Amino acid sequence: MGFFPLALILFVPLQAKMSYNTSFLELGQAPVGRLLVKYATPAVVAMTASSLYNIIDAVFIGQGVGALAIAGISLTFPVMQLTGAFGAMVGVGAATLLSVKLGERDYDTARRILGNVLVMNVVMGVAIAALMLLFIDPILYFFGAGEETISYARDFMRVILYGNVVTHLYLGLNALLRSASHPKRAMVATIYTVLINVVLAPLFIYGFHWGIKGAAWATVLSQTIVLFWQFKMFSRKDELLHFQRGIYRLRRSIVGQSLAIGMSPFLMNLCACMITVVINWSLAHYGGDMEIASYGIVNRLAFLFLMVVIGLNQGMQPIAGYNYGARLYGRLHEVLTRTITMATCVMTFGFLLGMFVPQLCARAFTTDPELIMRVAHDMRIQLLAFPIIGFQIVTTNFFQCIGMPGKSIFLSLSRQLIFLLPPLLILPRLIGSDGIWWSMPISDTLATFTTAYLFFRQMKKFKRMEAAQ
Repeated sequence: MGFFPLALILFVPLQAKMSYNTSFLELGQAPVGRLLVKYATPAVVAMTASSLYNIIDAVFIGQGVGALAIAGISLTFPVMQLTGAFGAMVGVGAATLLSVKLGERDYDTARRILGNVLVMNVVMGVAIAALMLLFIDPILYFFGAGEETISYARDFMRVILYGNVVTHLYLGLNALLRSASHPKRAMVATIYTVLINVVLAPLFIYGFHWGIKGAAWATVLSQTIVLFWQFKMFSRKDELLHFQRGIYRLRRSIVGQSLAIGMSPFLMNLCACMITVVINWSLAHYGGDMEIASYGIVNRLAFLFLMVVIGLNQGMQPIAGYNYGARLYGRLHEVLTRTITMATCVMTFGFLLGMFVPQLCARAFTTDPELIMRVAHDMRIQLLAFPIIGFQIVTTNFFQCIGMPGKSIFLSLSRQLIFLLPPLLILPRLIGSDGIWWSMPISDTLATFTTAYLFFRQMKKFKRMEAAQ
């Protein structure tokens, strides 16, 4: 798979003189509410579908392989966060830079961003996969695997790493599709991946009896198929951004700015990986493998709502980035407040679901009565702060969208390292495994108040700048 981008670089034709699709100009002209619906709806649908697949995948594994397999796949989560952190640094950073450059009408740089993203993802995807495959067992043991779960985690993670370069390219190109004013194409790519995955996973797990490896192969193959479709989309010469000679040479300014902007999601994912390791260690020590399995289920259900908010963020990103680049601060403020309102409604619904019907959610994953009771108890604690964290997530992403990675990085790190890590280390010693779960709503609440302070300061600056204009 890694040879295809190389062939593409060598044989794409020279750019023809023609008129390009400039639909991205609507980002600074159309009503903000209509734009947000247009851009966020495909992203939300795509993210929801992706999250639902993760849930369905866990259901297949839990019902078809067993409760320990759920624990094993839960242990691979921090490894996937770590590999995803590098992919996000390139993909999200470049997509944000692309939105700003389109707003500034710097189309030459915008074209080169596409080529640079392709090359960076290939290099990084191959290097990270090779390094992790060499040390897969020590990595999994470090992340909390035990003798009963290591085989499940190893079998799943090896296959995922074989397709790591595909994953990086697939996610990176999808981010560029959204920034290039093609949110529906990005949605279609994600939905295709999910549908192919849902068909292949039960076939491989039950039909071919591949067990947990079958779930991993379904993920890799579905992304590979859709990646070819993405290459076809970016080969269309009537688009401003398309594969052509002269855009693949890495430019220091593009690489540097992309990585600087992408440093926020990278550090966010890296810290999340570290925190997940601490959680897995603590759960193994204070609760055992069944508590780890509970964490795997609760996390997937929580991520269903978090992914919707991430979809809203993805819809906001090109609108915010473009209008910031065009210095349209009134429109910038409007898209932010609308996104925060939507995110708060989504997370409040998740809170209500977790409070009133947690057992119903747990029964979808397992028939083990002990695990069902654990999930119900743990979910009620973890989701306590859900009604307020939509604001925190959107605002943190907003600073990244407008090229202010410093604030975004600070908010990400403070939530993980300052507000979450100390309770994770202290509370379990006082109240056992419940202390691990209580650490999460406590940190979310403190992080939200910190975010609110920076948010209102920045809004005052935008209002002064708008008044000056």
